[in-house]
Amino acid sequence: MGRRLVPLTLDNLQDLPRRCRTCVFWELDPVSGEAAVKAGTAELEKEAWISAVLLEWGSCGRVVYVDDVPVGFVLYAPPAYVPRATAFPTSPVSPDAVQLITAWIMPGYQGQGLGRVMVQTVAKDLLRRGFRAIEAFGDARWERPACLLPADHLLSVGFKTVRPHPVHPRLRLELRSTLSWKEDVELALDRLLGGARARTEPALRPL
Repeated sequence: MGRRLVPLTLDNLQDLPRRCRTCVFWELDPVSGEAAVKAGTAELEKEAWISAVLLEWGSCGRVVYVDDVPVGFVLYAPPAYVPRATAFPTSPVSPDAVQLITAWIMPGYQGQGLGRVMVQTVAKDLLRRGFRAIEAFGDARWERPACLLPADHLLSVGFKTVRPHPVHPRLRLELRSTLSWKEDVELALDRLLGGARARTEPALRPL
């Protein structure tokens, strides 16, 4: 099985699931996001966001391929590029951290260590760029795949709560710790990333 992780660009954006390519939950503020969905311009807004982040900050995601089939992705960026983050009661993300926006692994490819490889690749990228940690807004009431990652699964792979909240805690993972992960976190990571997918509903609400 040949697998490779490729930086996300406009050229391979089409390899993300369509629901994710047309989702601007994180990329726009709530009002602008709702307007884009109603106007049918969400996919164009997504492309514009990716383009801007690539030009101004650099790589903001990875796409995972197995035998040239896209089976997963991860998206991340500094909080300044994530307008929706300010809508959370536990914001802001720490200045030394990058926000883990969302991630996903296709059913059928979970349990193969792809989650671990994906997160370690992101960690190495961000460490080279001078960041110490990655933070995420978790969903403590997670019931089904959505833009937010389930808080309990984030905790299970090493994230620590830095600002508690009954619904949307903010969690943090020190990047250096990911480089020494052992196989005992593989299944937990694959469950975490396999359960996360983007949605197109613009409103921020508990699931």
